[in-house]
Amino acid sequence: MAETDGWTLLAILCLTVVSVVTRSFFFISERPWKLPNWAQRGLQYAPIAALMAVITPDIFMLNGQLTVPWRDARVLAAIVAALFYFWRRQSSLAMLGTIAVGMVVYLPLRLGLGW
Repeated sequence: MAETDGWTLLAILCLTVVSVVTRSFFFISERPWKLPNWAQRGLQYAPIAALMAVITPDIFMLNGQLTVPWRDARVLAAIVAALFYFWRRQSSLAMLGTIAVGMVVYLPLRLGLGW
């Protein structure tokens, strides 16, 4: 803490205030907020879009290069997991099953065959 200067502490304080105010803006208001229908529909896809943005590069790239799909355990596990999800998507345990199936395919290929 002795190495932190005043400007850094001021920046942290200001960013904290901005973050708290913007996140609590809907609670501070006296009247209820209603998002337009187009915004509500768009926000339904935000979690899956963020998940795909994180997972896709990890599946299809290795050391900054595209992988060869038929020799990579991650790609095969992702394909099998996606097929399982589309088969069981109406089930209450579809997401947990997708993760389990993906790992059941991935681990033997990775640990057993060294892919």
